[in-house]
Amino acid sequence: MKRSAFLFFKGLGLLFAILCGIGTAVLGWYDSADWMNIVTYSIAVTGLILWGWYHFSVRWINSDLKQNIFSKFPKEEKLDEEDEENFFFKTVRDNKWKTIAFILLILIFIFVSFIAEGFFSGRTLVSFLIFLGFIILMGVVGQYITAQKSVFIGISVLIALFIIGALTINGFLSLLNMKAMLVFAAFLGLATVGQTFVALLGGLDLSIPFLIGASNVALMSLISKGVPPWLGLIAVLILGLIIGLINGILSFRLQGQALILTLGVGFFVKGGVQILVAMGTFSAGTVFGVVPDWMRNIASMNGKTIGLPIPPIILVWIVASIIIIVALRLTKWGRNLYALGGSRLSSSRLSISERGYWIGAYVISGFFASLTGALLLGWSGGGFIGVGDTYLFLTIAAVVVGGTSLLGGYGGYGLSVIGVLILQIITTVLVGWGLKWEAQQFILGLLIIPMVALYARSPHIRSQI
Repeated sequence: MKRSAFLFFKGLGLLFAILCGIGTAVLGWYDSADWMNIVTYSIAVTGLILWGWYHFSVRWINSDLKQNIFSKFPKEEKLDEEDEENFFFKTVRDNKWKTIAFILLILIFIFVSFIAEGFFSGRTLVSFLIFLGFIILMGVVGQYITAQKSVFIGISVLIALFIIGALTINGFLSLLNMKAMLVFAAFLGLATVGQTFVALLGGLDLSIPFLIGASNVALMSLISKGVPPWLGLIAVLILGLIIGLINGILSFRLQGQALILTLGVGFFVKGGVQILVAMGTFSAGTVFGVVPDWMRNIASMNGKTIGLPIPPIILVWIVASIIIIVALRLTKWGRNLYALGGSRLSSSRLSISERGYWIGAYVISGFFASLTGALLLGWSGGGFIGVGDTYLFLTIAAVVVGGTSLLGGYGGYGLSVIGVLILQIITTVLVGWGLKWEAQQFILGLLIIPMVALYARSPHIRSQI
């Protein structure tokens, strides 16, 4: 290890430990703790972090390093310091995207402090410093993670978001808030199923939000006209399968225009359903009626499963996620899907039907979009054509944030689940900070657009979509 590298890691660990010690003292003072407890816990936190940094960071860098974190650099090692490049600038250059993201987080904190009244305080400042420290620590540890690195990054981000949410928002860890986050995450998670399958083949489905809204309104209209709810649900799901089949066939033939094509199909479905529903009524955007109790129970916050206070929609998402993850990883169908997304030429030589898998992915997407729209009816209590509008951005964002490549062939629904949870926690934190909807969208876009742009830089995506 070079001298500059050794000194850099010593200084980074010492700075992080001191900041956490100060943060502990400030939080203790804010909570009116006894001054003896404040001093004791602050010293304990500082010492524990110094020990952890030495054993789990510096020693991992160089297993032969036996010096204490405060010790001097070994004198017997001769280094040509004139030819040695500054370690700090070299690290920044080698991790420029991480550095940009780190600076972006600081700018977002400053931006929120200006626009959210009463947000900036000693507690939020210390909480943010702890959050940044955790991000730095996970970044250092992540350098030595070789297997399932995307999973490690996603889980690290989830933990970091929980930390900042728990420290800055009262009631963040309450049972009611946890239940609310899981219910909303379940809706987004089900809508993201199809987007994940399509992305694994190098495509995107922009008809999802329109199909969600159309299914929501269509089901409510059928129920209000006297059609049995279970029969109406089946009809809506069949509609989703048909739209997915149309998307798959047309986009396979016109792959150069697949994005615009699915967008056009989405507008067609949305407008067609509005025309049919509007016949003899005064409104096409909203349909009023009585939602069956069993549908309300499935999707509402107060829903129960076998008497337990657990909304069934959460269990539906969990079961669907397990089945999909197992199918992608352990079945021949799933392995062929990854192979086709990775290399179409190689897959064709293995007699894997590109047409069949491509159309199948869009059919699955249509089915889960319709299912999401139908389940949202139980949550909202009325049909609304615009109920799926936000999912146009969120389904793609969940796939990208989770780590599934838009180039195809890498990722999976397990990563999309992590992406869904990350987006839901971010949204909850922004709402808890008192930000308006416009500011929430601004910050979400500020965080996610650079990630999407990073994928789009590769010309390979243009040859696959």
